[in-house]
Amino acid sequence: MSGQTSLHIDGRLVRVKAGTSVAAALRVADSMGVARTSISGQPRAPFCGMGVCQECRVRVDGRRMLACQTVCAEGMQVETTA
Repeated sequence: MSGQTSLHIDGRLVRVKAGTSVAAALRVADSMGVARTSISGQPRAPFCGMGVCQECRVRVDGRRMLACQTVCAEGMQVETTA
C-alpha cells in the first residue's frame, strides 16, 4: 500500500505511515514494551525521543537499536524482548 510501511513487532504485523519511527510504531501496535524493564519488571518506554535516555532499545533485524532514532522499513523485524 502506497505511503505505508509494514513491519513485524514481536511477530505481529503492523502497518504505519512511511517515515514513522519504530518508537511510534510501538505505540500504534499498543506495545509499550521495549528491551528494558524497571526494577519491578514493568516495561520501560521511550522518554526523551532523541536518543539520549536509551530507554527505547529494541532489537531490529538482529541489531540493538534505539526505537526513537530508527525509521521503520518495509519487512523490518522488531523484537522488544530480546
